[in-house]
Amino acid sequence: MITQEGFNNQTLAQSEFEENIDQLGDAVAPEIEIDSVPDELGELYRVWNSYHLLGTFYQNLEGKWIAQPCNRGERPCCDTSELALFFIIAVNGLLVADAA
Repeated sequence: MITQEGFNNQTLAQSEFEENIDQLGDAVAPEIEIDSVPDELGELYRVWNSYHLLGTFYQNLEGKWIAQPCNRGERPCCDTSELALFFIIAVNGLLVADAA
């Protein structure tokens, strides 16, 4: 009897695990748009998800990229514009693993 109960628990756990994997596979990458507006020091890039402004980023005078997510106090310096963009997307909870 204990063997059968252990088997049923393992089967149930495996079934729940497979359901969770199936749900993760349904994740869709958000449609992110980037535009830019001129600023006195260069271009200010804006990151959008539909009509929601997620944040902005720009290159400072030292060549670092500054990410400015909306409604956050964080302003990290990044080595590339891609890292600044990924930071803004990630803090907004929109980063999807293996979306390609």
